[in-house]
Amino acid sequence: MHDETEDLSKTLLWTLGMIAQSGPEDRNRIAVAYREAQELVAGIPKDEGDARPRIIACFARSDAYRAAGDIACVGWILTAIQERVNEGDLPHWRKLRKIINRSVKMLPLASPTVH
Repeated sequence: MHDETEDLSKTLLWTLGMIAQSGPEDRNRIAVAYREAQELVAGIPKDEGDARPRIIACFARSDAYRAAGDIACVGWILTAIQERVNEGDLPHWRKLRKIINRSVKMLPLASPTVH
């Protein structure tokens, strides 16, 4: 039987490991990709509450970056997982969300300045 939560957990642990093992340059590259992915998904409407179109778009970009050997794939995967977990219908989704939040906190994401 296919266990989506287990698959997501394994992918999330790989993602967290990639971020943790990355040097400052690669971590910055992942952060830029994560921000781009966040912007992309914000522009894709959910399909009756289903984030699948957003997730598919992120995995397509991630696959392209991974094929090119670009660490940016990690930022796109992180956003795809985040979109799926945020639907809130997986077992243990709150635990997964905590891991996602920890992963995001490891990225050098510049906060927008308030004028």
